[in-house]
This record gives sequence, C-alpha cells and structure tokens, in this order.
Amino acid sequence: MAAQDVHETAVARYFEAWNSADPASLGKAVAAAWTEDGTYTDPLADVAGHEGVAAVIAGAREQFPGFSFRHTGEVDGHHGIARFTWELVSDADGSAPVAGFDVIVLAEDGRIRAVHGFLDRLPAA
Repeated sequence: MAAQDVHETAVARYFEAWNSADPASLGKAVAAAWTEDGTYTDPLADVAGHEGVAAVIAGAREQFPGFSFRHTGEVDGHHGIARFTWELVSDADGSAPVAGFDVIVLAEDGRIRAVHGFLDRLPAA
C-alpha cells in the first residue's frame, strides 16, 4: 500500500470512530483505528487507550446529538504522520459550529498511535 493510502485509510478509520453512534460499534471502531496504547490530545482532552479515546468520542457525541464529523480538504501525510481538517456538521441544517485540524502519528500497522488535535472554531458560550 502506498504511503498516502496508509494515511488516508487511517483518517477514514478515525472518522468511522468519531461517527459511531452506539457503544458496541464505537468500541470496535476505536480498536480498528487506534493502537491499544494510542493517545488523543486536544485542548479539552488528554487520554490514552481504547477506553479513554472512546469516552472522549462518546462525550462529544453526547454534547452534540444530531451532528456528524466530516473530513474537509485533503490528507497531507509523510513518514507515518498526517494532518487533516474536519468540521462537526449538523445533520438537520448543515451548519458546522465546530472545526479544527488534527495531526496523527501512525504505528507500523497503520493504526493511530497519537492524535494531536487543534480547535479552530467553537460555538459561542
């Protein structure tokens, strides 16, 4: 598999996890996307392991019911590192109150070893 394909596959798995609606599919999606000791860090969270990552995703989905995470732009990757942008989009009206970009570091098996997330747009308090 070409290097860019590895990055794009990892990002696709990442969004499958973030858009998993029920606990069973979320657990499977997180395990498919992250290594067992994988981390997720952004301004609001700093967790490790499948349970920690799943808890952050479940919390975001609880806070924003009826929203989906959507990849925007292109995946830019090299040497097992990739960056990409995303939005949190309302399924009802298409508005996107939250947006950001993430940098991921991949393990040799193509799963995510670390996510470094940045929030570019947040809803007004």
